[in-house]
Amino acid sequence: MLPAEAAGGRLLEALSAALDGTGPAILPLDPGLPRERLDSLVEAFAPGTIETPDGTTRLGRAGPGTAPRPGVRPEVAAVIATSGSTGQPKGTELSAAAMLASARASLRRIGARPGERWLCCLPASHVAGLGVLVRSLVAGAAPAVIGRLTAGTLAASGCAYVSLVPTQLRRLVDAGADLSATQAILLGGAAIPDGLLAAASAAGGRVITTYGMSETCGGCVYDGVPLDGVSVETGGDGLIRIAGPVLFSGYRLRPDLTARVRDGRWFITSDLGSISASGRLLVRGRADDVIVTGGENVVAAEVAAGLETCPGVREVVVVGRPDREWGEVVTAVVVPADPARPPTLDALRTHARGPLPRHAAPRELVLVARIPLLRSGKPDLGQLRDRAAHPGTRA
Repeated sequence: MLPAEAAGGRLLEALSAALDGTGPAILPLDPGLPRERLDSLVEAFAPGTIETPDGTTRLGRAGPGTAPRPGVRPEVAAVIATSGSTGQPKGTELSAAAMLASARASLRRIGARPGERWLCCLPASHVAGLGVLVRSLVAGAAPAVIGRLTAGTLAASGCAYVSLVPTQLRRLVDAGADLSATQAILLGGAAIPDGLLAAASAAGGRVITTYGMSETCGGCVYDGVPLDGVSVETGGDGLIRIAGPVLFSGYRLRPDLTARVRDGRWFITSDLGSISASGRLLVRGRADDVIVTGGENVVAAEVAAGLETCPGVREVVVVGRPDREWGEVVTAVVVPADPARPPTLDALRTHARGPLPRHAAPRELVLVARIPLLRSGKPDLGQLRDRAAHPGTRA
């Protein structure tokens, strides 16, 4: 649980030791998460120690009648926390071999040379941020780690490469940043708004779009083409399947969840896609209800469950509205208990920020008289997303 500024020092040291086997596997967690969320992750993944800027605390010492805290397999170097599509915490176990294979294939694909530096402006608790640190170790150059990206920090970093989510790139473009200062920008983590790539190119940026997830050590498909050694196909169900040396080893302490997404050598994603005639992967969208806003995954059902107890709310459904800056905006569609005194957006946001991370709080509110339903009795999410996109109904 180290802040961003520690990622360039202590975390890099711990990561290096985990990769070469001289140190334990690491589980990077964001200390800025709500205490309740951090406690649930620690309980679910059972780490042996917790390290903060104040020191290291040993957990779960075995005593009479107490089972020791389970370790990980020798090849596992890192565990990345992800909520996936169900909202339950999952710890994605990544082997040293998988992370190094991913880093080397990435550096080869973009033409990076030894000694060229990376700018790390994504949380190391996410696979994209951790991937920047692994590439830096492979390249033999210390990364520049910053907590907040601006046009000025990008230019001053002197780094050749950077990984961004679309929200960050949009803000750089809007700020008039000179993107030619970097040799390449890896862009992934969320849907890319229309016009963003063209705007970034006009600002001098060489943008490489990436597709991947924690289970593939981050991006494993660049500009629609799999990295060396990676195979991609789509099944009859339309779901994207991935195989290769970059795949995860399993979910921490959850072999049942691992079995659900593995089919022999293939990892079955929750994304829908197709392969073009030229062999490029086309990602159509997610098959679940996860909203990706600013590179952060938000489980819509989890947010809705939290908002149902907000005073003034009778019914609520949470959807994502496409947005130029954020990728998607978390939108609460609410049936008020009293139409004459509906809940306000501020009230909903305040209510959500107790158990949920800040980025999960709704940014927009749509008031409706009733929730439209499908024949199955489930909410009609397509109609609700259309309603959320209509500018006259948003608060």
